[in-house]
Amino acid sequence: MNEKTIQIKEIFDPYYSAPIEVWDTFAKRLKTATFNKNEEIKLPNTTEKKLYIINKGSAGIFLWKENHPVCIDLCFENDFFGDYMSLLIQKPTPLYTVCFEETEMFYITYSDLMDLYENSKFGAKIGRIAAESLFIHKQSQQIELLTQTAEQRYKYLLSKQPHIIQRVPLKHIASYLGITAESLSRIRKKIVK
Repeated sequence: MNEKTIQIKEIFDPYYSAPIEVWDTFAKRLKTATFNKNEEIKLPNTTEKKLYIINKGSAGIFLWKENHPVCIDLCFENDFFGDYMSLLIQKPTPLYTVCFEETEMFYITYSDLMDLYENSKFGAKIGRIAAESLFIHKQSQQIELLTQTAEQRYKYLLSKQPHIIQRVPLKHIASYLGITAESLSRIRKKIVK
């Protein structure tokens, strides 16, 4: 098996254990793309045409609000990435996506994804697993936002991504946490003490 197939199997294993041949069929439909630091992948008010999985790097999903960007999600290695709502409904949304560092992603086009769902024995199951994973991620994120302080959420981010400060601009981390850059600075100073 090739390296891409093994990587895809490892990404999905926590959600669904399937023979390597299933992942080989899926991996063959995936293409690879590389993006530069600060490169916008999807612009606001456009339609998402691809579902991405980050192989190396980091990226974010944003929305403009009151003349400034609001980071609604941070994504890293092995995360699904993109404007999933736009992909599903095949209509424009105000969301846009940006890479924070040089990033390599696997992707499948919308048409290939639909073909996989309809014509592969395991295609629909893979799609369901991806959708469930994205739903669980967003629901957990909402619960954290409503039940934890910004400091608790920041500590959790650090536990998941210890090098986040070197990978993601502080202003985007602050935005993701729902606080100002100054508040994040105070939290960081408090944690260091």
